[in-house]
Amino acid sequence: MAEHPIVEHIPRLRRYARALAGDRYAADDLVQDTLERAWSKYHLWRPGTDLRAWLFAIMHNVFVNQVRTRRVLLEETMEEPPATAVRPTQQDGIEVSDLSRAVSLLSAEHREVLMLVAVEEMKYEEVSSTLGIPIGTVMSRLSRAREKLRQHIDHGTQASGLKVVK
Repeated sequence: MAEHPIVEHIPRLRRYARALAGDRYAADDLVQDTLERAWSKYHLWRPGTDLRAWLFAIMHNVFVNQVRTRRVLLEETMEEPPATAVRPTQQDGIEVSDLSRAVSLLSAEHREVLMLVAVEEMKYEEVSSTLGIPIGTVMSRLSRAREKLRQHIDHGTQASGLKVVK
């Protein structure tokens, strides 16, 4: 028996959920909620349209709804950025940690656009459709996200006072 078309998108959903939620357990819950909603609403998906974009739109809406209902609780229980896997060298580990920390400092709006374009390699039109925002807003948020990311990374290296010695 062939597997359901949704199954092939689960790894991408997990990656995007991790970026949105910032926590492995919350990301797993977000994926589960997204899959439940997608399964129950699968009859609404139009064959011939992008299933991936439809699933990401569902995840975005589920995430926004969760944030709205838990806003006060989230503000009170903010956690540190998620631990990242250590690469072969210390410098690589530091760079990954710095990038992870910088991404976690972005607003949810900037983080989700950045992740969809940079990690998921979605086109601006797909991101626009997924998030339900105009293409110009996608481009604007992406530009601001990249600039804020640069600022966070630059500020982090200046604040540490460490110099890279090669």
